[in-house]
Amino acid sequence: MTTKITIVGAGLGGLTLARILHLHGIPATVYEADPSPEARTQGGQLDIHPENGQLALKAAGLYEEFESLIHIGGEALRVLDKDATVLMDVPHGPEPGDRPEVLRGQLRQILLDSLPAGAVQWGRKVISAQSLGGGAYQLTFGDGSTAVTELLVGADGAWSKVRPLLSDATPEYVGMSYVEAYLYDVDERHTVAARVVGGGSMLASAPGKGILAHREPENVLHAYVFLNHPAEWFADVDFTDAAAAKTRVAAEFDGWAPELTTLITDTDTPPTRRPLYTLPIGHRWERVPGVTLVGDAAHLMPPSGEGANLAMFDGAELAKAIVAFPGDIEAALAAYEAELFPRSRSADAEAEQLQLTLFGDGAPYALVDAFTSALQT
Repeated sequence: MTTKITIVGAGLGGLTLARILHLHGIPATVYEADPSPEARTQGGQLDIHPENGQLALKAAGLYEEFESLIHIGGEALRVLDKDATVLMDVPHGPEPGDRPEVLRGQLRQILLDSLPAGAVQWGRKVISAQSLGGGAYQLTFGDGSTAVTELLVGADGAWSKVRPLLSDATPEYVGMSYVEAYLYDVDERHTVAARVVGGGSMLASAPGKGILAHREPENVLHAYVFLNHPAEWFADVDFTDAAAAKTRVAAEFDGWAPELTTLITDTDTPPTRRPLYTLPIGHRWERVPGVTLVGDAAHLMPPSGEGANLAMFDGAELAKAIVAFPGDIEAALAAYEAELFPRSRSADAEAEQLQLTLFGDGAPYALVDAFTSALQT
């Protein structure tokens, strides 16, 4: 099968691209490895920024649907030290109402619902992508079938199968992982944890480690434990034994306030390790006809609150470029990448600095100073 525009990956970036192309009457096919939209959870809350994520949603004609998903009060922020002393407690982020919180899964669903039937092909895991010459590319799927396209967009995340067509760069472990778990019915069953987190987000950090939690809709706390350890340390933790894994991770917070460590020991789901990877800061490539990248496939970086926003903005900007240069894919890709590379480099540098602020030698006070400065500007 041959298609004009092919997008690999039905994440936020790929779906935003497909949606805006659809609005302009340009069909695209999205291939997704997951067998269905419900095959796995889509992560927790995202704060959607006005300078990129919100602009993308407006370009996609989905801003009103987005507003209906906002978790009212989710922007509240509380910063604590390891003794659970409150260092900062604000009812909103740096600017009230500026970065509303929504669940990633719900945001993805409104994008999926906005596409025509059949635009997303589920259960189509790409195992390789190769050039056929002349700007055409062939995808090979896990079942042995193939597809050919005239424009290939890799929106397939950290371990992109499309990226090798453009770049030899591969993700590198940053030396830190987070361990993720959930607590349910928290106001009735986990009252201590509910009180320490409050109505929005709570972060307690120290050099090389931290405990973060978000209050999500339906009385849920989503907890993340960050640890600056090599991959070998985590390999020694048996995450198939939930109780043992909790005990091992909690031991890294010996001496911390019990109301904080309850976010490790009393979770209702088994702890799951999420290693953090990054591409080189300023990752870029030379123009290759008929292929480009969006989102983490292009600029993977440690968590900074920008990843989903940048992915959607990338998708929106690529769609706009394709619309602006009808019949001239190379001009569209060149225009898109000319803006993508400096945007990505700036975000990379900010993400690196944020990690130092969160978990460097000055933690948690450096974070308080940073937020205080933001609130004063």
